[in-house]
Amino acid sequence: MSTPEQGLATQLANIQTKTGKTLAELTAMVKSSGLAKHGEIRDMLKAKLGLGHGDANTIAHVALKPAESSDADPLDAIYAGPKAALRPIHEKLMKAIAKFGDFEIAPKKANVSLRRKKQFALLGPATNTRFEVGLNMKGVPGTERLLEQPPGGMCQYKVKLSSADEVDAELLGWIRQAYDAAG
Repeated sequence: MSTPEQGLATQLANIQTKTGKTLAELTAMVKSSGLAKHGEIRDMLKAKLGLGHGDANTIAHVALKPAESSDADPLDAIYAGPKAALRPIHEKLMKAIAKFGDFEIAPKKANVSLRRKKQFALLGPATNTRFEVGLNMKGVPGTERLLEQPPGGMCQYKVKLSSADEVDAELLGWIRQAYDAAG
């Protein structure tokens, strides 16, 4: 299993291969655009380079973030302050999902994307007291717990959790189904 840093490095390397531009060139492109808002930068990268939403989002995030220590754990920022109580849910999920096999971990500003050939899950705090697992899979009937999402979003389903005790066989079965479909 890769670390969040390895996942981000892999995603950035893939973006550089897709665009034929180095990270420095992509960052310079963003800075010379005159755009300052994350969403505007993301949309510009999608239009100019044909990047997907996630890749453009990552480049926008990297280009806008101030230089910081490479030793910083991205999970520390995601689970800061009152959201720290939700980190045990994340840890329990990651320990279980690691048993499925290889996948990439791509930390974002507010959550963590898990990918094989495509994203299969999105993990992170939704509020200070609620954790969400977003899942990408098809043909599964929604339930009171497995909430179907409107078309066009990042994930087709969401599962809301408030405690690590809610990480159970049912939830791991859905995550495994999404994992298998993303391979």
